[in-house]
Amino acid sequence: MEAPLLADKEQEKWGSPSYEYVGRVGSVYPPVSSIATDVSVEEIRSASTFSDYYPPSIHGALISSPEPAPNEQLVVYPGGYGGDTGGRNSQGFGKPILDEVEIRELLIDHVGHRCCWGSRPARTWKICAIEDCNVYVGTLETFIEERETTRQTQPYLGGPIDGRNNGPELGTWELDLRSEFPLLFIPHKETKTKVPHSEAVEKCAGCEGRGEVPCPTCNTGLDPGFYREKQMTPCSVCHGRGLIAHRDGSDTKCINCKGEGAIPCLTCGSHGLIKCDSCARKGSLLTCNIAVVRWRTLSTRKVSATSGAASVPDEVFHKARGVQLCNTQAHQCTPAYFADSFLLNKFSSEVIADRPPVPPTARVICERHAISVVPVTRVTMTKNNHFFSFYVIGLSRDVYIKDYPSEFCWGLCPCLEWLKLW
Repeated sequence: MEAPLLADKEQEKWGSPSYEYVGRVGSVYPPVSSIATDVSVEEIRSASTFSDYYPPSIHGALISSPEPAPNEQLVVYPGGYGGDTGGRNSQGFGKPILDEVEIRELLIDHVGHRCCWGSRPARTWKICAIEDCNVYVGTLETFIEERETTRQTQPYLGGPIDGRNNGPELGTWELDLRSEFPLLFIPHKETKTKVPHSEAVEKCAGCEGRGEVPCPTCNTGLDPGFYREKQMTPCSVCHGRGLIAHRDGSDTKCINCKGEGAIPCLTCGSHGLIKCDSCARKGSLLTCNIAVVRWRTLSTRKVSATSGAASVPDEVFHKARGVQLCNTQAHQCTPAYFADSFLLNKFSSEVIADRPPVPPTARVICERHAISVVPVTRVTMTKNNHFFSFYVIGLSRDVYIKDYPSEFCWGLCPCLEWLKLW
């Protein structure tokens, strides 16, 4: 009979674990016992790893509107999982074997990086249980290209323009942007480019082609197209009197308005018109279409965890190092297929079904789908009827612990290390 997935000698020592999968938002949890018997070690050995292959068609000229491309699934089986990760068994892959000494050393090292945690529980409490709580992580990355057009205007200073007389204006998806095309699955990139043959000269609507607009200070409330010259405003120094009153009862002529009681408009100098900011007093505008192109990656992540690892946040498993069971790349990925594991096939289907919506102004360039297994060991320690648990997660053996029994800062000291996941 085949051994369970990622089985090791510790499992025989502490007994075969039997957990029920608990529900978690955005995750699918098949029974662990079924997965353990359905996925063989040989199946893991032949699973694909990270692929740097870029389909050549992706780098072709983007000169047509978005159309569904042939759904050709790319699956690479290079054999093996890449570099040595340490702690593997003689079969080529297996969960890193941890004994009590290594477990305690990992916990002591983790506690040592927390300045307000005492090391006594890590050193003296008894390890009473070691359980395997392996977790499956599924991801779907959808790399899209989004295009939209905006109208740009600027003052027309004269000279030739690239208008429709030079040829038909290109559509948004007819632009060849091969020189700007980024690496696949980058988080975000944006570029702007002028659409050829889209320039045109228009009369400025703000000033009706005059290059000037009525002064908003002294020409308010007039009909469009009309203005008044030589409008004066009351002097703010003498309040329109033309004289400055003194305490002895005498008056002197206001120097600010020269005794007139009014001064020219400070905004336009009583000219009645000011410069039109839209056309810079030119009266004409040069307009053109600007294509705004964005490349970005939409991601879907799911976690399948046993009840023993239910208290660990999903983000911890997404950051952990695991072993990829499959990695496929295509224009539109389909669920992965495992010959002897219906439940892993179902988990893959759930990840694909949760594909994020693509905006109507975008097209899908490529997708990448991966399923990984993250080794997780739950360790329970006890002393005088007191218990606490922690987890050794991933191939790098990171420690996650939420309720350590010896904390002294209560969140008041500057370190605040207890708030971190790792």
